[in-house]
Amino acid sequence: MSTTERKEGTILNPDSSLHNSDLAPTTPAARTWSTYNYVALWFSMSMEVTTFMLASSLIAGGMNWKQAIFTILLANLIVLIPMVLNAHAGAKYGIPFPVFVRSSFGTRGANIPAMLRAFVACGWFGIQSWIGGQSIAAIINVIWPSTLANPSLIWICFVGFWLLNMLVVCRGLESIRFLQGYSAPFLLVMSLILLAFMTHKAGGFGPMLHAPSRFPSHAAFLHFFFIALTGMVGNWATLSLNIPDFTRFAKSQDSQIVGQAFGLPVAMTLYSFIGIGCTSASVVVFGEPIWNPITMLGRFHQPLLAFLAFISILIATLNVNIGANVVGASNDFSNLAPRFISFRMGGLITGVLGLAMQPWKLMASHTNYIGWLVGYSGLLGLVAGIMVADYFFLRKTNLNLLSLYHRHGPYEYTQGFNLRAIIALAAGVFAALIGLVVPVLRPLFDYAWFVGFFLSGLLYVFLMPVQISRPSSLLEHSQ
Repeated sequence: MSTTERKEGTILNPDSSLHNSDLAPTTPAARTWSTYNYVALWFSMSMEVTTFMLASSLIAGGMNWKQAIFTILLANLIVLIPMVLNAHAGAKYGIPFPVFVRSSFGTRGANIPAMLRAFVACGWFGIQSWIGGQSIAAIINVIWPSTLANPSLIWICFVGFWLLNMLVVCRGLESIRFLQGYSAPFLLVMSLILLAFMTHKAGGFGPMLHAPSRFPSHAAFLHFFFIALTGMVGNWATLSLNIPDFTRFAKSQDSQIVGQAFGLPVAMTLYSFIGIGCTSASVVVFGEPIWNPITMLGRFHQPLLAFLAFISILIATLNVNIGANVVGASNDFSNLAPRFISFRMGGLITGVLGLAMQPWKLMASHTNYIGWLVGYSGLLGLVAGIMVADYFFLRKTNLNLLSLYHRHGPYEYTQGFNLRAIIALAAGVFAALIGLVVPVLRPLFDYAWFVGFFLSGLLYVFLMPVQISRPSSLLEHSQ
């Protein structure tokens, strides 16, 4: 690629079915994300209602608070590995996830993992929109208590928050960086204020931090531990695939590696502890454990405090919904038909499908929630395994950038589909989900992410040629 082409971020005569301005490699001018931006990304996406509620399912299952925090920390250290590995291609070549995955699945086959990722993102978009709607309704209830008798309020607020998300989508990716960069420190301060307020009201953290583990044996603990670990890994299994959608804007590899290695595990562990601490204090203050911060804040009779706290939850929910769900799904839908679906149109499709998936049912109980996490983790773990195996073990991080946007090149395989990758994918799906219908194989489903990641990755390496030669026309963005 010539200097001019590199500067403008253009690809010579790209195939229109594989290219548009949103899928094109980022230009040097667009690479503005520093280490702080990636730390802020994870702090802003971790400070949300579902993070507070993660530990609830673990303690409700019998863990004490130390075991719950350890499980969450370990899960995020595990998912950090494929996160950083898959992020490498985004920072090196400036390409989003659906373009990156063409190297392993083919120019047309890439739509298969992209749609798996998009489907999960739509479900999460609906869940986060429902939580955001609850936050708005709670604000209104605190200010005007008479609205508590109006059952339609939550639905009106739900639709209103959905429209707010669509407005941010229409403003583009740069607005997301701006929103997260400034909201992250605000959200951290507000969450620590909430923790301090609750512990002050309770005269300490409360009884939950002194409660012992309720497992009758080590075997019983380990059985629950590995299921819970899979669910916690599944919480960010989505981002471990489409993290190139963000790292394509990195100033350098070090920016994304350092930012993520610090931001993800620290933010998730800190906010999980805040959730546990606040919930433990709520036992003393309100006489019962309250895991949902929206419900907790609704118990206060101090409108100003509740209002500020709800605004924090609203910003946090908007951050994670746009960053974790809309960005990836929009690019995935755009990859289906680049000529007709832009990033903004992909975001609108995500929003509509998120409504259709009825998030209020997914959030109806903690059993539905954990089942959702474990189930989709099996689908996404195997895609991550294939991507890591292809990029690091077979290609040694070398991609032919031009061919990712052209048919009939090294990534065409068989009419655009890499049948070996599809076989590895199908085998992983079968192994990870067979436990749902064959009781004796239930552990395969309980550990779905791990089963899918390692089985599909190893099978892919076995099926592919031993060596994939370095393309003679290799084009790289040097870092």
